[in-house]
Amino acid sequence: MRRNDREIADRREILAMLGKCDVLRLGINTSGYPYIVPLSFGFDDDGQGLRLWFHCAKEGRKLDLIEKDCHVGFEADCSLKLITGEAACKFTMEYESVIGSGNIAICHGTEEKRAGLKAIMRHYAPEKDFSFTEQELAAVCVLRLDVLQITGKRLKRE
Repeated sequence: MRRNDREIADRREILAMLGKCDVLRLGINTSGYPYIVPLSFGFDDDGQGLRLWFHCAKEGRKLDLIEKDCHVGFEADCSLKLITGEAACKFTMEYESVIGSGNIAICHGTEEKRAGLKAIMRHYAPEKDFSFTEQELAAVCVLRLDVLQITGKRLKRE
């Protein structure tokens, strides 16, 4: 990282930043240009590694691309605040961001789908415990991203 004064190396801090983000952008390989899609997400880190979870329709471009190449990148940011200045070059942005990469897979088993949906709902509504019917699980596609690399970065002005 070029600006190591902004790097966040502590995994707990990175996960806390990720927990504040509302949307994650997933970058998927194509045969030409990257395909980037904003997604709702959840995550868990149970000692076996960090996993990100997503849900989507059961067909579409995203799934077609994932089936061809499971290597993806991702980015999420939060705590955004514009800092103005007298000159254009004095403008900046406060932020917290998380960037990483890993391998993504389409979940097929109902228990894995249930775990993924619970992680997503825990991210957005941690005070509730949701359950899912077999029909609901059958109607949705759930994706699991096994994170191989992750970094955090922050700029806060006092």
